[in-house]
Amino acid sequence: MNGVLILDKPPEFTSFDAVAVVRGLTHEKKIGHTGTLDPMATGVLPLLLGRAAKAADLLPDTEKEYRAGFCLGQQRDTGDITGAVTETDNTPVSAEQLKAAMERFRGEIDQIPPMYSAVSVGGKRLYELARKGIEVERKPRKITISRLELLEYDEKKREGVLLAACSKGTYIRVLIEDIAGAAGSCGTMTALRRTRACGFSEADAVSLEELKMQAESGGLGSVLRSTESLFEEYPAVMVSPAQAARFCNGGALPMNRLKLPRIALAEGTRLCVYEAGGRFLGLAKAAPQQGELRFLKLFC
Repeated sequence: MNGVLILDKPPEFTSFDAVAVVRGLTHEKKIGHTGTLDPMATGVLPLLLGRAAKAADLLPDTEKEYRAGFCLGQQRDTGDITGAVTETDNTPVSAEQLKAAMERFRGEIDQIPPMYSAVSVGGKRLYELARKGIEVERKPRKITISRLELLEYDEKKREGVLLAACSKGTYIRVLIEDIAGAAGSCGTMTALRRTRACGFSEADAVSLEELKMQAESGGLGSVLRSTESLFEEYPAVMVSPAQAARFCNGGALPMNRLKLPRIALAEGTRLCVYEAGGRFLGLAKAAPQQGELRFLKLFC
């Protein structure tokens, strides 16, 4: 089975748990995912089945969007509600203060990975050290927050919900802690739902229950998306049978013999390659100085 399955991950499942369940339902051994979700988190988890798993390092849209619950006045060692309280604070924080604090976290910013994360330092996963009570220095990383909104906030309870669209590698629980600190208090994440990933939204996702029903009725194909759906933003080029054979053998294609899209193709521009009849073959990249489309990845 080859293609993309957009799973609505339930709570208390790790991403690897989800993969294991889907592997059992689809009987497809080769399954990859496009970014882990913590067990407490729910939402959009694109799974790459069969030949589509080769797309993991080529995805054009790596931005993700989250809806996160938070509370102010407490901080926990894990950065979320599952951890032990390490700090409390009774400072009142208004919605205006929160919105003002959020201003500095839009655009490209530095973020220090949390101790409870899969980041490796000195050959050790940070979460392994954290579980032993060991804290080590972490270098900040560049991330981008393209959208940050306060969706809800109860000033009396100091609880709310924010929306964040961000680059790969962003930790929302750290973002919440940092915003709370900038507003003069402390905070922790109480809930997390990923609402968009790899260009797919909640509306595209199917629950595990629905997936099981489709598997029982033999209808898994109805919820499986094509591999090329991952690359819809790329221009497409149709090739002849002879050109398709050359491409599938890793050969470059002369641009002057192709019906290319009427756009300027800069060096390295990626294109979807289709053979006559519409079958998706794979990805090529433009090398206009050499007059070639060069082989990038085969998916057929």
